[in-house]
Amino acid sequence: MNDADPGLFGPRSVTWQMHGDPMMWVAGVRALYLQALHPRAVRGVTQNSDFREDAWGRLLRTADFVGTLTYDTVPAAEKHGARVRRIHRLLKATDPVTGEVYGIDEPDLLLWVHCAEVDSYLQVVRRSGYPLGETQADRYVDEQRVSARLVGLDPAAVPATTGALAAYFDEVRPQLAAGAEAADVEAFLRKPPVHALLTPARALLWRRVAALAYDSLPPYAHELYGRPAPPRASVDHRLRATGTALRAVPARLRWRLPPGHIVKAMARLGPGSRPAPYTLRRQAAILDGPGRAQL
Repeated sequence: MNDADPGLFGPRSVTWQMHGDPMMWVAGVRALYLQALHPRAVRGVTQNSDFREDAWGRLLRTADFVGTLTYDTVPAAEKHGARVRRIHRLLKATDPVTGEVYGIDEPDLLLWVHCAEVDSYLQVVRRSGYPLGETQADRYVDEQRVSARLVGLDPAAVPATTGALAAYFDEVRPQLAAGAEAADVEAFLRKPPVHALLTPARALLWRRVAALAYDSLPPYAHELYGRPAPPRASVDHRLRATGTALRAVPARLRWRLPPGHIVKAMARLGPGSRPAPYTLRRQAAILDGPGRAQL
């Protein structure tokens, strides 16, 4: 019997299975586009980081945070969460119009960042062909309240179903705008600075990833950014094609890329912990309803 620490979620969770999908990288870029549309939240990034000079480092740190919370041990995840909360408590942002100085760990701002990430992960992965039913999608949103707790939110105040998540976006919509900071983030994501030798790769690969992530945004986001939304059917076709291509790359190769959390988790828990879509297919009939995540 393997009594190793399964982490916050464990191999039977939707989070464990879904976060192993390669389309999570596209979903992460979509989350950045979406998060930039909250003026108060995006100032916390632009006024407190060198994201223009350290874009890849920021993306890798985000991937490391998600990977640690998903696949590492409970103590490691709790330690990482405590570090993030400690950093956020120290950071401030300033409203350029009113001069108001505010903390970037305000619950409303943390909730926006959380919900934009969860929605992006679900939207991109599901629309790209990953087999996730409605009950499992609700279960995923519920499970992610654990992650919300680690960044400083009260889980009871965080959406626990896809319906509640949609209602949250309807409620927060009037607060969103594509200001100067959002334009900076969008321009940067479309053409991040790279070494001269990597310029062809940026044109060939990154440009397509960024465009797909942007095109998968909800219609209101396209409206705020000032361009018409592409036909959803066309975007879904591209998402499925990209998902099919990326999933054709052997997992044992994909999972060895940094930060490598899945390989370490499988070494700790055994081959039965391998994330795979067919695991969710088997579990579809027995998953509990939402509201039962261990918080």
